[in-house]
Amino acid sequence: MRFPGQRKRKHYFPADTNKRENAIEDIVKTERTYIVGIDQLLVDIECSVTEEFLKKEGLAKGESQILPDEQAGRIYDELVAEGRVIGEYAGGSVGNTLHNYSMLSDSKSVLLGAIKKAINVGDYAFKYIRQTSARVDLNYLQPCPKAMGRAICFVTPDKERTFGISKGCMNDWSEKYVPEDIVKNAGLLLLTAYLLRDENSPIFKATVKACDIALAAGVPIVFTLGTSLLISEKRDFFKEFIRKYVTVAAMNETEAAAVTGIADPLLSSEKILDIADLVLITVGAKGLYLSGWVDKKFARQTESELHTKAIADYNINEFSRPMLRLDCEEPIKIYTHINPYLGGPDVIQSTNGAGDAALSALLHDMSALCYFKTRYPNSDKLRVRALTYSSLSQIARYANRVSFEVLTYNTPRLTHCLPEKEADLEDSYWSDYISK
Repeated sequence: MRFPGQRKRKHYFPADTNKRENAIEDIVKTERTYIVGIDQLLVDIECSVTEEFLKKEGLAKGESQILPDEQAGRIYDELVAEGRVIGEYAGGSVGNTLHNYSMLSDSKSVLLGAIKKAINVGDYAFKYIRQTSARVDLNYLQPCPKAMGRAICFVTPDKERTFGISKGCMNDWSEKYVPEDIVKNAGLLLLTAYLLRDENSPIFKATVKACDIALAAGVPIVFTLGTSLLISEKRDFFKEFIRKYVTVAAMNETEAAAVTGIADPLLSSEKILDIADLVLITVGAKGLYLSGWVDKKFARQTESELHTKAIADYNINEFSRPMLRLDCEEPIKIYTHINPYLGGPDVIQSTNGAGDAALSALLHDMSALCYFKTRYPNSDKLRVRALTYSSLSQIARYANRVSFEVLTYNTPRLTHCLPEKEADLEDSYWSDYISK
């Protein structure tokens, strides 16, 4: 588990240098630190279209909707013939996040779902595997006779993204392919609202089974909301699902508003904390918010300037490490906000994957705590039953930096690791890293 940037050595493992202990020598044990994700395996096809094209095809601008396989095939052939296909990438929100996580941490992740059984060089399944990190374990995928799913991303001149999904075999993952031991021994389980769109589909039932296994084993469940349209259609269902299963909820501001009915992202996060333990909300050009819970006796006040928005001095405890609400004797809500790293890239061709990149940084930090527990189980750092290795503020900085990388290179997935040291980063960038 490694982190980019100029971090001071004292902030690495172990936390307390005065009581330094030897790491556990059983290296095999540390290799068990991995995360699991469930996804509808897709290939993203990005293309340039006009708003008239969206109207002609009956597509709601800015939303994600299902396309019949025949319509998707016709649209794809038309776009290829007119030279409007910008690129084809391995996609899927969870697939993107797991790939980015494995790139950042150089650690194993396990992807669950369905994939085309017969894979030929150059087809969609081949492109998916070729563009996925070798650290992402694909051995537990369910082979299917159908083609892989396709997510066509229609980019209009104003850079707004509209998605059309061609299902293929993406919903065919069944309960018998849920690897119970893999799920219950994972550092966390990642899933998305798209998996729960159709309660009659095999993937819905398999996902609920995996969640029940994770819940019984005490494995944190991380849930991305996917699209505001879907959340609005099944608001009560998803709120109850989050309340029952979810530890970490990740979304953008429109999805947060769909859950709470509140437009302000900070107030939305405050409301969502009533049903989840940690909330990540990305707000595009305005950066991102992280919100969580901490026991009052473990709260750590910020050394940065206090800020007031919808909540007065909302970032006062942003140097705290978030905890499960149930682990707090006197729980208090904590918040942080950060603007885009270095103001964001000069030119943004697409925001596809930026939210997944931010989430991958959060998952890296959560799994780093699992890694730390196996290496230094007696460390003073573990006296706080935190969800993460780092403070809320520190995670926001890291997530911001990873999102910047995806936006800069106009790709939904990281194509290279972040540098260990960067000339444009000062030590103070990481100065609030929690050392105890």
